[in-house]
Amino acid sequence: MDLQRYNRQIILPNFGEKAQKKLWNASVLVVGAGGLGCPVLQYLATAGVGTLGVVDYDKVEESNLHRQILFEESDIDILKAEVAKDKLEKLNSNLKVKAYPYPLTLENVFSIIDSYDIVVDCTDNFSIRYLLSDVCYLQKKPLVYGAIYQYQGQVAVFNIEKEDRMTNYRDLFPLPPQPDEIPNCNEAGVIGTLSGMVGTMQANEVIKLITGIGDVLIHKLLLINMLDYHTSIIKYPKSKLNTSPQTQEELKPENYSETCKLVQDTDVKSLRELEDLLKDDQALLIDVRNEDEMPRIQLKKCKSIPLERLKNEFQELEKYERIIFICQSGIRSQKALEITKAQYPDKKIQQVSGGIKTIL
Repeated sequence: MDLQRYNRQIILPNFGEKAQKKLWNASVLVVGAGGLGCPVLQYLATAGVGTLGVVDYDKVEESNLHRQILFEESDIDILKAEVAKDKLEKLNSNLKVKAYPYPLTLENVFSIIDSYDIVVDCTDNFSIRYLLSDVCYLQKKPLVYGAIYQYQGQVAVFNIEKEDRMTNYRDLFPLPPQPDEIPNCNEAGVIGTLSGMVGTMQANEVIKLITGIGDVLIHKLLLINMLDYHTSIIKYPKSKLNTSPQTQEELKPENYSETCKLVQDTDVKSLRELEDLLKDDQALLIDVRNEDEMPRIQLKKCKSIPLERLKNEFQELEKYERIIFICQSGIRSQKALEITKAQYPDKKIQQVSGGIKTIL
């Protein structure tokens, strides 16, 4: 380790070489290399955290570039985890960086997390968030949480014993939301500077945890509104509902499936499958996004009906036996499926799982 490289933080009061060596000997797993994960990874790499893991199975998209600052145009269509590994190793050649370019599942999550001292939750996927929370809780693994919604952000630190109690994500949010309740960044929008702010705060909490400096956000939720910079810290108690699993055997696949539901037979999972289904004259694809959302779908048998207008357009659907819905990420299409199935229980109603990126 080149101590001279980190001299400006080593000379800080209460930091010194001892804290720097703690950073170098630490290992941190970052789940999600998106708007939050990018600044987390960059600041931990430049601070001198010796070992980093990156979990993300998505590829870089053009719409990511305004907030996911590790990536550039030449990285489009390349796996984020692999790109991040390459960029971080160039940023600090002394690091050990491991990429995990595949989803976390019940089958692999324990073995992956077990190799790291701290886990950082940078995902916007609720199924992964609850899976991370439950596994880290069972392993008593510190979990640094961050989330953003439009102009608001949240940061907290879980699974650390303090004041004779240990709180976790389920103490704040005991049960997952329904698929149609909470949109992700594709649905609700996000401004890049907020993800940078919250991601930097997460990285700061990791550094504080490792080095022992400062007051870590244990049993506390930090809230920030970037429009007026109103910031508050809320202390929260242990939830009386106690929805956290107490043993590994309590973890069931159905609790952690995409958008908090099982993948169903109604899901269309590829462009080829969709094209085969649309060969039927009685089949129609309906895009329930707003008409200004990009990219537009270039399939002949696709009709644009925004979700809020769907019930008024039911008459248009009566002549079709198979109706397939698609949206940006799968949330609105799931809602459209439920609404239409209630109206036409005998029709074959499906949705494109994962949204438009599934067919691009």
